[in-house]
Amino acid sequence: MKKLITLTFFLLVGLVSYAQVTTSSIKGAISDETKAPLPGANIVAVHTPTGTTYGAATDIDGRFNLVNLRVGGPYAVTVSYVGYKDQTFSDVYLTLGKTETISLSLTPDSEQLDAVVITANSSAGVFGSDRTGAETNVGRRELRRLPTISRSASDFTRLEPTASAGSFAGRNDQYNNFSLDGAIFNNPFGLDAATPGGQTNAQPISLDAIDQIQVSTAPYDVTQAGFTGATVNAVTKSGTNEFKGTVYNFYRDESMTGSKVKGEEIFVPSLKQTQRGLSIGGPIVKNKLFFFANYEEDERQDLGQSWLPNRGTGAINESRVLESDLIAVQSALAGLGYDTGAYEGFIHNSESNKGIIKLDWNIDDNNQLALIYNWLSASKEKPAHPTALGFRGPNASVLQFENSGYQINNNLNSFQLELNSRISDKMSNKLQAGYTHFDDFRNPMSTPAPAITIQDGAGSNYIIAGHEPFSINNRLDQKVFQFSNNLTYSSGSHTYTVGLAYEKFEFDNSFNLGVYGYGNANGYVGAFGAFGSVADFLTATNNGLISEALAAAQSTYNADNWALAETNVGQLSFYMQDEWDVNDQLRLTYGLRFDKPLYFDSAQKAQDVIDGTGDYAPNTPYVNPNNGMVQLLDNTQMPSGDWLVSPRIGFNYDVYGDNTLQLRGGSGLFTGRFPFVWLGNQIGNPNWWFHQMVDPDYKFPQVWRTNIGADKKFDNGLILTADLSYTKDINGAHVQNWGLLSPSGNLAGVDNRPIYTGADHVLVNGDGLGFGAQGNAYVFSNSDKGRIWNASLKAEKTFDNGLYTMLAYNYLDSKDVNSIEAEITGDAFAFNPVVGDANAEALSYSKYGDTHRFIGVASKRWDYGQNNKWSTTISTFFEYARGGRFSYTYAGDINGDGQSGNDLIYVPTSAEINQMNFATSQEAAAYDAFISQDDYLSGRRGQYAERYGALAPWRGRWDVKFLQDYRIKVSEDKTNTIQFSVDILNFNNLINSDWGLIQQPNSIQPVGVSVDNGTPTYTFNPDLQESFGYDASLASRWQMQVGLRYIF
Repeated sequence: MKKLITLTFFLLVGLVSYAQVTTSSIKGAISDETKAPLPGANIVAVHTPTGTTYGAATDIDGRFNLVNLRVGGPYAVTVSYVGYKDQTFSDVYLTLGKTETISLSLTPDSEQLDAVVITANSSAGVFGSDRTGAETNVGRRELRRLPTISRSASDFTRLEPTASAGSFAGRNDQYNNFSLDGAIFNNPFGLDAATPGGQTNAQPISLDAIDQIQVSTAPYDVTQAGFTGATVNAVTKSGTNEFKGTVYNFYRDESMTGSKVKGEEIFVPSLKQTQRGLSIGGPIVKNKLFFFANYEEDERQDLGQSWLPNRGTGAINESRVLESDLIAVQSALAGLGYDTGAYEGFIHNSESNKGIIKLDWNIDDNNQLALIYNWLSASKEKPAHPTALGFRGPNASVLQFENSGYQINNNLNSFQLELNSRISDKMSNKLQAGYTHFDDFRNPMSTPAPAITIQDGAGSNYIIAGHEPFSINNRLDQKVFQFSNNLTYSSGSHTYTVGLAYEKFEFDNSFNLGVYGYGNANGYVGAFGAFGSVADFLTATNNGLISEALAAAQSTYNADNWALAETNVGQLSFYMQDEWDVNDQLRLTYGLRFDKPLYFDSAQKAQDVIDGTGDYAPNTPYVNPNNGMVQLLDNTQMPSGDWLVSPRIGFNYDVYGDNTLQLRGGSGLFTGRFPFVWLGNQIGNPNWWFHQMVDPDYKFPQVWRTNIGADKKFDNGLILTADLSYTKDINGAHVQNWGLLSPSGNLAGVDNRPIYTGADHVLVNGDGLGFGAQGNAYVFSNSDKGRIWNASLKAEKTFDNGLYTMLAYNYLDSKDVNSIEAEITGDAFAFNPVVGDANAEALSYSKYGDTHRFIGVASKRWDYGQNNKWSTTISTFFEYARGGRFSYTYAGDINGDGQSGNDLIYVPTSAEINQMNFATSQEAAAYDAFISQDDYLSGRRGQYAERYGALAPWRGRWDVKFLQDYRIKVSEDKTNTIQFSVDILNFNNLINSDWGLIQQPNSIQPVGVSVDNGTPTYTFNPDLQESFGYDASLASRWQMQVGLRYIF
């Protein structure tokens, strides 16, 4: 009866979150001396450091399955049966998310028993019946030895061959799922960064607190969800029966960075960073209750803008922006009482502190409870957003003033609970619950003022001044509630899992883009406009436009009446799965997952915003470009809440039954979340002049992913791994402007693309609102055209002398209809380069991922001196890759869709250039020469450039870490260690300043254009002679960090 009540309780509490990987398993089969199954044999696994005990008895087929075990080890596993000798396996280490298989035949008491020894399994993360898709496991060896300066988990997830700057397998990083100890650790609203603290470049959890990390792109386990890219699972350390701790400090400054690029001395920006912290763990009650705690601080100072104004010196980090123009703008605004701040030499500060407290309680042999609290408090001073609302620098083309920046603050508090219970020998349960609170806000450096964008006279941005457009009372409060329950039942060769999942997100967002904008008879100044030249701006300072705008901004600030949009969303999930060991060599994993989006009271929250505005025009006859039908947009109508079904099946076949060759793979649907800022845009922006929506038929992202892989272990210890995967969008994301009809005109000249005429725009119908203005409704919809091919090869080996080596390669061919690199729906449309119909689902290259990527690792430790008192460890990571896709577009709006900078250029032949209307013949000749020297453009003559069709040159870097340990024997059984470390990133650049450099496009908008009655006029800067220039930032130059650690 007690077990029945317990089982009923676990089933009822299954209103629960995504169950992510936090534990490991041990399974196997026990037989007698004749190989017949032994039912009722006892298996006891003891986690030696804590005394935590897990037990089970074999079933009628002699099988056992211990699930939800703590990762790591060592474990001692004892198998016993009456009349047979006990057998014990020592030094068993468990890898996160993996199953260790222990199968054996017991020996009768009357026979002599040979000693049984399990040695450390270097292939534990590769071979295992539960591995079906591509995955990478990162353990303590990698976390301790490999080079890192940021002390970020991303320095270790890059060991996954498909990784690229936060992206995995060619997907936007917002489509990944990050979990810490099973809890959602994403930035669910989706602003700027995929993980908490990302906006401040702070790490949400100290590297010293992480035990293991797993990156998986194709787990055919239906308990894992919330992603269409990759799932990244991390688990934190726990206390043991022994008190252990460490105190550490890391330091670097600008003297520890490279000062040359291509042999040329450069200006080295100011830099100073200190990271310090401590960790301690141990028993509160031996074998019963344990604690682990970590605290870490990070302080950093950087030069706010490393690009210099143009003084004609030719320095490698000298921009095109003339110092005389900056002084003219600065002086003009100062005359009106506005302080722009400096344009060079100013400092940006960053600081953070974070910590974790974890309690592990062995309630009894059948129940283990973990309680976890972690926090982050971080701030960072930053320049204005570099790409939103157009390219805004700072870079070689655009400079900003100091007070155009802002300080971003990220605060996080998270509470998690995990209860693992063994209900019977066949049944176990994992219960997880959590609450996370994010508090993010901005402090602008500017006093109230409009955002000021000044162009170069040819349609490209040039100087940024005024208030940062996104930092006007910008506050975001996020609350995440999650609760999960997985019930596992083993029966013979089957392991069944049934689970329910629930999560809820509450967002309160105050976002006031554009409220400092101002217009009068002399023009408009603000976030949605730009001055065509410095001269145009100076005219505005003299005719009263800027002075009136400054006064209006101050009045708006004094009124203290700010927008607030509340968004409440969630997801309810149910899943069931069977892991079937068909025989000792073949396992099939198959299951179904059902996910239902929940929108709670978001419709009412949208209505609350509508009630507070007078600019809502719901009767505007927008046209859905997917069916050509007129569709009125109701901002209170939420996207589809239909159930999404995700069937999956995977297999693992141990060909010879000895873990030397396994074939694996699977196919199935994966359902992820989308950045909820997209829905927040709909709730907070119903205005006809900036209407943002999510299609009422929109569905959460879904992909169909198929993977086939093989792993081979040779007698000499070499392990080869190969994976081939294909991903097809089922519900991809696409943004359209439903205020645009199909273009009915054509451009005159060699570039005769379709263009929009006045008749191709929907007019606002709002009972007098809009004054007959053109309507723009930016709508997120679905597309199923995207697809991705990934092929990976990896070789790794641990030599007898302890040297570990790994070499891997990944090839990526990724295409989509919109790579979505913006949080604002309108920006997502504007940033999607097009030819002709801007709403078309045109399949082209994806922005994300590297087409080719080679990575390698080597690590070796030497112990020496009396009693091995000294140790020296040298480790290295290298990467050689080609990615950095970009699009060549016009500076200007050539197709009349209202967006400047999203039109892919037509690449003329040499003969056609003479037919184009350039301001001078010298510009035409210079443009022809520019095309000829560009490998991509010269191959596209007579055609349009492709969206993200151009690739940046190959990049390569070699990172090195040096560790020197000195051991101090403090008692008979206790040794402490003093450790000195040196991390050098881009070590090859230290050797030679020509090496390790990143090349960036000098201009992705090389041609300016203006259109008059369908006839274009082009401009080209003859000084633009080469496609790429060398990046002089820290990304290209070597950098070093030194550290000192005491381990006790």
